[in-house]
Amino acid sequence: MARDASIGPLSWADGKYTFRLGWGELALLQEATDCGPYFLLERLGGKHWRIGDISSTIRLALIGGGAEPAKALSLVEAYVESRPPMENVMLAYAIVSAGVQGAPDEPLKKPRARRRAKSSTVSQTESGASA
Repeated sequence: MARDASIGPLSWADGKYTFRLGWGELALLQEATDCGPYFLLERLGGKHWRIGDISSTIRLALIGGGAEPAKALSLVEAYVESRPPMENVMLAYAIVSAGVQGAPDEPLKKPRARRRAKSSTVSQTESGASA
């Protein structure tokens, strides 16, 4: 994954593929799905996605990742359109997410534990409070 909006190479279908939605692919995807990329992201992440959202996203992302358009179309026909939609909806979601906001260059690391604040060495009586 990289900030250039690409994901992969991932093992998918019959091999390893890179998926990328650059500016041009996002514009084509917007036309194909009749909605903006962020709306599409919300739709794919919810319950209102359409099957064309999935197939168009994966086809255009394969092309953006370097696949020839004819190869991308045949892959989508064989491994998306001939399978149950739920098998690829999360892949489509991840692709659009990376296309809209980029993907981390490195896997996220576990956050470090916060340092404990030093306990005060001043007693209440020293600070002017009465006991």
